[in-house]
Amino acid sequence: MVVKFIQYVGGMGLSVAGFSLAPAQPWVPVATAGKVIDGVWRSRGYGHILVVRGGTRTLYHEAGAFCYRGTSDDLDDDAYRLVSVTGRTHLAFAAYSFERIDALPRRCTTKRDWTAHDIAEVIAATFSDLYPGFGRRGRTLNALTAALATSDASPPGLPFFERTTRALASLDDAHVGLEAKIDGVDHDFEGGEARTIKNARADSALGSDPAARERAWSKSYHDGITALLDGGGHQVANRRILWGTIGRVGYINIVAMGAFDKDALPNSTKVLDAALDEALAAFQGLPGVIVDVSNNRGGYDAISLRIAGRFADGRHLAFSKRAIGANGPYQQFEVMPSERVRYLGRIALLTSDVTVSAGETFTLAMRVLPNVVHIGSRTRGALSDQLSKPLPNGWTLTLPAEKYRDPYGHSAEGIGVEPARSLPPFEPDHHTMIRQVAQILSSHG
Repeated sequence: MVVKFIQYVGGMGLSVAGFSLAPAQPWVPVATAGKVIDGVWRSRGYGHILVVRGGTRTLYHEAGAFCYRGTSDDLDDDAYRLVSVTGRTHLAFAAYSFERIDALPRRCTTKRDWTAHDIAEVIAATFSDLYPGFGRRGRTLNALTAALATSDASPPGLPFFERTTRALASLDDAHVGLEAKIDGVDHDFEGGEARTIKNARADSALGSDPAARERAWSKSYHDGITALLDGGGHQVANRRILWGTIGRVGYINIVAMGAFDKDALPNSTKVLDAALDEALAAFQGLPGVIVDVSNNRGGYDAISLRIAGRFADGRHLAFSKRAIGANGPYQQFEVMPSERVRYLGRIALLTSDVTVSAGETFTLAMRVLPNVVHIGSRTRGALSDQLSKPLPNGWTLTLPAEKYRDPYGHSAEGIGVEPARSLPPFEPDHHTMIRQVAQILSSHG
C-alpha cells in the first residue's frame, strides 16, 4: 500500500517523506543559527520535544504521561531541516514547528525497562494525544485502550505484537501500522484495507491465495479499461498512468500519486509532466475527459495538487490541515493553474472506497474546480499524513496525526469524500461504470 507521510508546504518550501523539492528560501544550517536556538522546544502537535545544545540536537517523544528519547535516525531526513528562526521563541523546520519551553521534563530522562504493559500504555497515550479518527470511524479511545491493555510485565514479544495489531486493526484505518523486529524476524502490520479489496482477497475464484487474488482483481480492473480504450490506450509513467480515448471522450487513470519514474525519487515530476503533456494535448477539443482515481493507493499531496493544476481555470483553495493538539491557523493548500498543457473542458472524476490518502486530497482538489463533477462512491477516509512514531522498545508505530478539511470546513477523515453523483464503481465491473460516464460526457459534445 502506498501511504502519505508528514509534509510541509508553504512559503518556506516543501519536504515530503524525507525528500525535498526546491525551497522558496534557503535552509538555515543549525550549526550557523548560533546559540539563539539552544534550549528546549516542544512541537505544535506530533508529540516531539527537541533539545538543542551547541548545534547538537536530541529528540524526545511525548505521549500522555510518558516521555522517552528518540534515535539519531529521527533527525536525519529533510523533515528536520531548519527553515526559520523567529526571535528566541519559535523554530520552523520543514515539517514541524516548535515553541520554546523552560526545561526538559524530568520524566524524559527517567531510566526504565519497558515492559509489554508499558508499551501498550504508550500506544494508547499516543492515540489519545494525536489521533483524529475517533468517533468518525465508530471507534472510541476507551475501546482501543481496553483492547490494548495488558498486565504483562515481560518484554514485548510476538504474542504482544499480535494482540496489539488486533487492537489496531479494529480502527480500520489505512494510515495505522506497526513494525517490529522480534527474535531477528521482521513483522509488519497495515490497517484499513478497502472493502472492495477485502472482497477480492476472499474471492476463491480469483486464485489460491489472498495476494494472488488481489493481483487477479487488479489485472481484471486494468484489462477491462484497456478493452474500452481506442487501440488499448497508453500505459506510461512506470505503469502509474493509463490514458487514451473512448470515441470522443478522453480517459486518464492514475493509480498512485508518486513513483512515476522508477529511476528517480518517488516525488520526481519529470516523467509525470511529460506523460500529462502528451495525454492532455491529445484531449484538446474533446467534449469531456474522465479522470479515474478509483484504484489510487495514495502518495504525495504535492503530486495531487500538481496534477489537479492541469485541469484548473484559476487559483482555488483545495484543503487545509492542522496537527491534532496544535493551536493557530490551518495550513492552506491551493490548486494553481499549471503553466504546461491544461484541459479545461468537462471532467468526470471517478472514485471508490479504494481511493485513499493522496488520492483523496486529489479528490478534494478536483472538486473545487467548476468544470469537475465527482462520480462514484465514497473514498476510503484516510486523508491525514502518516506520522512515524518510534516506540521506546525499538518498534515503530504509524498513525495519522492531523485534521484535514475541505474549503467549507468539513472533514472527511474516517468517513471518506462523498461524490456528487453516486454510481457503483465495481458493480458488476469497473468498465461498465466508465462506459456509462463516457456516454454522458459524449452526449454533451
